[in-house]
Amino acid sequence: MSVRSANTPTPVEVKTAVEGFRLWPGALDAAAQADLVGEVFARLDDAPLYRPTTPGGRPFSVQMSNFGPLGWVSDRGGYRYQSTHPETGRPWPAIPTVLLDLWDATVGWPTPPDACLVNLYRDAAKMGLHQDKDEADLGAPVLSVSLGDTATFRIGAAEGGRTTTLRLDSGDVCALTGPARLARHGVDRVLAGSSRLIPGGGRLNLTLRCAG
Repeated sequence: MSVRSANTPTPVEVKTAVEGFRLWPGALDAAAQADLVGEVFARLDDAPLYRPTTPGGRPFSVQMSNFGPLGWVSDRGGYRYQSTHPETGRPWPAIPTVLLDLWDATVGWPTPPDACLVNLYRDAAKMGLHQDKDEADLGAPVLSVSLGDTATFRIGAAEGGRTTTLRLDSGDVCALTGPARLARHGVDRVLAGSSRLIPGGGRLNLTLRCAG
């Protein structure tokens, strides 16, 4: 599966207000989005979505799973990466090839990602401001793919202060790189019903990282 179909243009990066935060609107066309959603849900048969808890015991509002050699998990033991699903004990399924190709076509980091976090937003789910800092290599980028309903995304400098808000639509791809690698970011709201792409509705976010 290609990132774009043959009759559509190559993804174009646009400048953002946050240095190091890179954005490719519409990087995946409608056909590629539908194909990728099919691949994701096929893999979720082997690694079912579940609702983790914070180290303090509070359930996340999003449902999660992972693809790749490593997967990000959270429970009373803390935040960490591990090679197996916390509920089934089975290894995580492989990262879809199209996502590895997208990594090469956008951030071009020489080391391929070994973790892909899958977040499903439904029923007013959101994600508070946080930093991605559980990875072994904090110099490697984090690549994020949006599928389904539009999200209101917020990002700000690692050290605090003002934040910037933007919409992420289905097919958009963004990355935390360089000075924005440890930026605080989160999802304030998902616009329910803005897309019919996801079976049952909602928003899928696929996040590629070099974890180990």
